[in-house]
Amino acid sequence: MADQVAATCDQLIKAVVVIMDAETSQIYRTEALKFCEEFKDTSTLCVPCGLQLADKTQPAVVRHFGLQILEHVIKFRWNDMQQQEKVQLKECAMQLLSTGTRSILEEESHIKDALSRITVEMIKREWPQNWPDMLKEMEALTSQGEAQTELVMLILLRLAEDVITFQTLPSQRRRDIQQTLTQNMDSFFSFILAILHTNVEDYRKVKEIPGHELQARAHCRVAVATLNTLAGYIDWVSLVHITSGNCKLLEMLCLLLSEQDLQLEASECLLIALSRKGKLEERKPFMLLFDDVAINYILSAAQSADCLAICTNSSESQAVEVVERRYVFLKRLCQDLCALGFQLCSLVGSNVQVEVPPNLSKYLDALFAFTMHSSVFLKSCTGPTWSTLFKHETLSKVPVVVEMAMRYLKASMTTLVRSGFPSRNDSPSCEYSRMDFDSDEDFNSFFIAYRSQQMDIVRCVSHIVPLEAFQTAAEWLQFQIASPIDPGDTKSKTPEGMCSLLSPSVIQWDAATVFMECVTSQIFKSLNDEKLPIDQSMELLQALLSYKTRDPLILSCVLSNIFALFPFVVHRSQFLPQVLSELFKAITFETDMEDRESWTRAVKNVRRQACSSVIKICRDYPHFLLPCFDSFYSDVKSLFSGDKVLTYLEKCSLIEALVLISNQFKDFEKQKTFLDELVAPMMAEWTSEELKSVVWDPVKFLSFVGADKVVAEQSDDKDTASLHRGRLSFCMYAMMGVVRRARWPADLEEAKAGGFVVGYTSAGAPIYRNPCAAQFLAFLPNLLALIWTQNSLFVPENMARLSETFTRAFDVMEGEKNIILSLFQQPLDIYGTPVHKSSLERMQGFFSSLYESCFHILGCAGPSLQQEFYTIDKLCEGITESVFSSLDHLTDHRLRPMLRLFLKQLVISCPPEYFESVLRPLLGPLFAYMLRRLNVKWQVISQRTSVNGEDEEEPELCQDSQVTQEMLEEEILRLLTREVLDLLTVSCISKKVPEPAANKEEIDEEEMMMDSAQLVSSPQPTEELTEFGKCMIKDENIYMSLLTLAFTSLSWKDATNCHRTASVVCWTLLRQAVGGNLLPEAVTWFFTSVLKGLYIHGQHDVCNATLSHLALLIYENLRPRYLELRAVMAQIPNISTEALDQFDQRLVAPKGQRLGEKKKKDQFKKLIAGIVGKALCQQFRKEVHIRNLPSLFKKPKPDKDIVETESLGLAALFAPENNAL
Repeated sequence: MADQVAATCDQLIKAVVVIMDAETSQIYRTEALKFCEEFKDTSTLCVPCGLQLADKTQPAVVRHFGLQILEHVIKFRWNDMQQQEKVQLKECAMQLLSTGTRSILEEESHIKDALSRITVEMIKREWPQNWPDMLKEMEALTSQGEAQTELVMLILLRLAEDVITFQTLPSQRRRDIQQTLTQNMDSFFSFILAILHTNVEDYRKVKEIPGHELQARAHCRVAVATLNTLAGYIDWVSLVHITSGNCKLLEMLCLLLSEQDLQLEASECLLIALSRKGKLEERKPFMLLFDDVAINYILSAAQSADCLAICTNSSESQAVEVVERRYVFLKRLCQDLCALGFQLCSLVGSNVQVEVPPNLSKYLDALFAFTMHSSVFLKSCTGPTWSTLFKHETLSKVPVVVEMAMRYLKASMTTLVRSGFPSRNDSPSCEYSRMDFDSDEDFNSFFIAYRSQQMDIVRCVSHIVPLEAFQTAAEWLQFQIASPIDPGDTKSKTPEGMCSLLSPSVIQWDAATVFMECVTSQIFKSLNDEKLPIDQSMELLQALLSYKTRDPLILSCVLSNIFALFPFVVHRSQFLPQVLSELFKAITFETDMEDRESWTRAVKNVRRQACSSVIKICRDYPHFLLPCFDSFYSDVKSLFSGDKVLTYLEKCSLIEALVLISNQFKDFEKQKTFLDELVAPMMAEWTSEELKSVVWDPVKFLSFVGADKVVAEQSDDKDTASLHRGRLSFCMYAMMGVVRRARWPADLEEAKAGGFVVGYTSAGAPIYRNPCAAQFLAFLPNLLALIWTQNSLFVPENMARLSETFTRAFDVMEGEKNIILSLFQQPLDIYGTPVHKSSLERMQGFFSSLYESCFHILGCAGPSLQQEFYTIDKLCEGITESVFSSLDHLTDHRLRPMLRLFLKQLVISCPPEYFESVLRPLLGPLFAYMLRRLNVKWQVISQRTSVNGEDEEEPELCQDSQVTQEMLEEEILRLLTREVLDLLTVSCISKKVPEPAANKEEIDEEEMMMDSAQLVSSPQPTEELTEFGKCMIKDENIYMSLLTLAFTSLSWKDATNCHRTASVVCWTLLRQAVGGNLLPEAVTWFFTSVLKGLYIHGQHDVCNATLSHLALLIYENLRPRYLELRAVMAQIPNISTEALDQFDQRLVAPKGQRLGEKKKKDQFKKLIAGIVGKALCQQFRKEVHIRNLPSLFKKPKPDKDIVETESLGLAALFAPENNAL
């Protein structure tokens, strides 16, 4: 046999060499791999060959393969081996650990890893029942030297990872091992800490002695392995073990922060410990880390690492590595401080009565030092801690925290500044950013989130010290106003003399503006009117109004500050005309280039921002603007008729602002007269014979907007078609502004006095009339005609009429495409260049915005006009003939606005009396149509996926554009599906949210060890049918459409939609029919649909939990009446017929004999396990089977039911004859 083993080993060695040789051809490598795999699966010589190949005289690659063979035997053949063979293999493995490795510094890390895996696989199968002395044997191994000690640490770490972190073994085995570990944790921690202490002391002794460098490195390696192992246990063991001995472990970790070779691992252990949650009483000892000694160690370690984090000698590769390690340590140390801060905030002010630490100021200084560090990443790490501190009910009032809040205000003048781009060298942050970010775009994306965090902190601080915060903001702004504009050495495409986004002045103005916005948003919440700094704010406002600049980026910041200070203007009304004048000037802002085509994005943003500010002021302070309404109206008229160019969007914004102020008239006739006058020019245009003929005829419409003409890109002339498009867009946006903003008074008495109330419903609710109703009703016929015409454009004969220039006019715009595919990343230098769009892009934008505007207007009509809208004669027919026309030809992308902007709003705002006359006739057929359409589309996607899977081997690859188009179509279909099911949910389902659970921070250790599947079953909102839902299911055809849509969607390839529908919609709808006479075929189909969903989405834990729960609900409620469900269950692969029979018996048993909820769920999950789909990476994986051993920790069950058999005295206590009370 020895000869056979030797010969086989020679063959295996040759095969391994062939596999690992880079020059080997694919054919030979495949053959060698096949030979090796077949040997592992079938050969009886695996153990002797594996041991021979693993001998330390062999090359590392061969040894590793030998160890792999042994691991394969344990994982896949252990259950078939004789006891003697198992014992022999275990002894051989222990021998390998003892003598089968080289010294700790010579041995390859992958060999150590393979050795530890072998031992852990045996432990998972045999410990503690059949290998009770495992821990003692491990302890004995550590006495044989550093190499063996490191291996033991690797074994213990991997055991914790497999059992606790990854949970790669059956629940009973996992429970046995975990509970045995827990029982031995005292001695285990003593053992670990002893090894750590011994090796750290030995390392410190020998590292300074010349000639003992190798010995020092060996001790250091063991200490690192021990700390890594500790990290694997600190995360889940009882907090008592971490804090025992007056926090001896934490003290040791703090001491190790000063050891450069061990500090990173020590800081990671410390971070895991300080991030623990659990009972507050158990976390109380963490407050010992606020002692001077611990804080001083952290501070000194931070200062030392910070000095070494930047190395000037960057030409050496070793120096770069050292810098990275020091920087990573700084990050961990910062996170340690933050975690300590969260423990402080949890404990102080709680019921465990923890006092504020006496040296809190020293901790705050340490945290503040990280906040002021050059690294933006380190600054961001401290953000959540500051936010929690400043929001804390007790700590935010402590004097040292208030003092730190004022320091933080000054620091914000640095932290809010956008600097540190990796490509630049204008800040110390740049060096760190080059390590943290790949590009300026990555940095910019991170900085947006970071700044949002900083803004939240500034708002918190402004609540604590509002006057000081405003003083700081005012001084900063005054400094910016007084400073000359510095465009910097810009390399962007901005015009000469103008700033770019990265110009020094813009960066400072931007930061100061953000700061001011945060401060002013809080000051009115924190101070009474008499304490507000009115005079100072008006002085600042005057300086801003007097500030003159032609730079659009700077002007944008000035406008933001004016708007931020506007709440103060309410107290000084004399400043209102100046503010409005400045905003009106900004609406018509232009640089020296007067041609509209040469406007840069920054110029357009200024104009858009000014319009937005005017609308917001009119929305938030209409009563304040009412006295000067006439002058405001006059100024708007002047702008409309003046020489300055106004876009149709800007005109519509001003109309919207006027409508908002007019709501304060509180007089129906007066407001109606004003609105008639305001929109008269637009209505005359919209109802003209010219436009009427255009919007009713697709051919004329295409000609009118120029989509049937070939356009040369070089032509700069303003063609007639673009003016026509502008006229149409102006009409749409103007009406949308009026319908969206015109309202009756919120106060009922004022509404009645103003003539807005025309009656009351049967329930006693007032019926209002809207002053814009007449204009809307006149607008509506052409609007519906325009929707019909736009839908008709997708009919093939009309598509053929598009010119060569505009054949792709109805395609998804490039910007939207990038957003849908999550590819959008805005470059930083786009603000300085003119916005040039091709003729095709302009046409695409026009068609897209016009289509959405139609549905915006219809969507606003419901909430705005209420009964006046829903009582329109033949409304239902009009919508059906226009909105629902040519749906088969419409693209999925065009259907989304109809659902989201119109139909959803139509349902939400519909009074109950119009459910049957308006909503049901519209939505019933729509859901039936969408079911057919979506089902066909998803079948195409499924077929495409399966075809692509079969053709994977073909050498021809799809073109990138084709792949992108397919991805886009699938993503749009996914979004459309969600819109449809969202509409179904809004229409039919109402949620009732349960009572909130207990404090998350006080979860017991045992609860934290629960399976993820158990955690999913926390209390969920309960769903019921809405009133409209009840109306819908009265019609049997509509009811069946809704059920079919909901259950069919479970198997479409969209896991998010599957989870939402399964958890909210399916059972809520089906429950209404449970007591009725459902056909057996229907019940079978519903149940099969859920199982099909499990097959497709079962790989996702969340989907698995919701679908399993839904399947159980159906089976539990319908199985007693429909035997067909059992036949479906019997077809599930690998189902146990006996287990199914037992489950069925318990299901129909009397109440006292039925299964408990948890057991019922667990048993049902085991029954349907064969149908649950697997991820692609798991589908061809060989199953590992670990047998359960006799449990050591079974709880004895009482023979009798105490509740039923034993008297608790309650009946006697409340019996009439009891006179004891």
